Amino acid sequence: MHEQMKITELPSAYRHLEKMPILELLQHINQEDKTVPLAVEKAIPQIEELVAAITDVMLAGGRLFYMGAGTSGRLGILDASECPPTYGVPYGLVVGIIAGGDKAITQAVENAEDSLEQGWKDLKSFDVTKNDFVIGLAASGTTPYVVGALQACKQRNIPTGSISCNPHSTISAIADYPVEVIVGPEFVTGSTRMKSGTAQKLVLNMISTSVMIQLGRVEDNKMVNMQLTNAKLVDRGAKMVMEHLHNLNYEQAKSLLLQYGSVKKAIEAARIHYHA
Repeated sequence: MHEQMKITELPSAYRHLEKMPILELLQHINQEDKTVPLAVEKAIPQIEELVAAITDVMLAGGRLFYMGAGTSGRLGILDASECPPTYGVPYGLVVGIIAGGDKAITQAVENAEDSLEQGWKDLKSFDVTKNDFVIGLAASGTTPYVVGALQACKQRNIPTGSISCNPHSTISAIADYPVEVIVGPEFVTGSTRMKSGTAQKLVLNMISTSVMIQLGRVEDNKMVNMQLTNAKLVDRGAKMVMEHLHNLNYEQAKSLLLQYGSVKKAIEAARIHYHA
């Protein structure tokens, strides 16, 4: 394996940040942030392979797991938690796991990421099998919690992916479908919640959105399976029903929607019962 380059730990291109005026700080952060989508673009071929592999597993009834520590773990939990309300999939189909457990979502848990064994223990509690898919998230690419989990998966023929921000990282060498987004040194040296975190969030958005579309959770460009968890979503959903069924007014569309629970089900029911 290539000798590991920890680009994420290299010194910032900027000095004496404490002396910069606020406007200058914001402009420099923004300049750095602009580079992130371009780095993601270079990784699209890798992301495409990863998405295709995840889709195959999930079409066969498998689950998707995200594993990470710190920022990486929180981003995985964020993406997983948004799949049910956005796409109407059951909770537990996409799962985010963070080193240190739920407490680590809001607080740093000391040494949580340092165990090579704990990641697999946490995964095992979900009865993960080779019919599921596990993605390890680590900006550094070397987090022991993630490395150990991916190694254990590999030994058990559980398909894996990884998302990291250093070239030729440890997790890339282990994962079946590695993704590396090289964003360069952070504005604040080593603060990987910044560009690295943004890169991971962009990639996770791409993965979950494109997989859910492949699983039939979007029609045209609309979230027809979204859960109606608030008034804004009910309103949006009613308008989507009206778009599909031109002979219904708003109140009728809203009533159907609330009766059947999703745009998709409301439209299907209306077409059967009202020949809409």
